[in-house]
Amino acid sequence: MAHYIMLASYTEQGIRTIQDTIKRADAVKEMAKKAGLEMKQTFWTLGQYDVVAVFEAPNDEAMTAFALSVAKLGNVKTQTLRAFSPSDMQAILQKVK
Repeated sequence: MAHYIMLASYTEQGIRTIQDTIKRADAVKEMAKKAGLEMKQTFWTLGQYDVVAVFEAPNDEAMTAFALSVAKLGNVKTQTLRAFSPSDMQAILQKVK
């Protein structure tokens, strides 16, 4: 499975209901599972983003559909990054000419 990092910033709605942030993360983890993804880690952070989550997904399309489903809930705006493990990167480097 491919690795992804989701960066999330609270919307006004998300801030108004901040007391529910852990419950929402648990619900997102269940949503991911039902969509065939796995949420590996979640971190609440300081700085530009409020939450960082690490996912495994079968492909870019599955992750994109999931990220849009999360954003549609209205509590966060997201940015998703495709991430590469050391072994993934090694395979990529072998293709560099």
